[in-house]
Amino acid sequence: MLYSVARLVLVVVIGAVIMFGGKAVGAEVPLLVAALFAVLIALPLSLLLFAKLRKRVNVGIAAVDAQRREDRDDLRAKLRGDQR
Repeated sequence: MLYSVARLVLVVVIGAVIMFGGKAVGAEVPLLVAALFAVLIALPLSLLLFAKLRKRVNVGIAAVDAQRREDRDDLRAKLRGDQR
């Protein structure tokens, strides 16, 4: 969850920089355009900035998948009548 929040905050910050940067140079940047560019810029940037968080998320997902796989195998064994 922290990784998702960090990515959303990055998008908001980049969007704000685009909008206020445009106003600083005298150009009006629509919110939708700023949001679109913020998402496009934040995607690769978040991979670099939040690499440690992403790795923690991947480890957590792998642990959940392993537990789910083990539970599924146990259930299948019980359905076959095997004792574990």
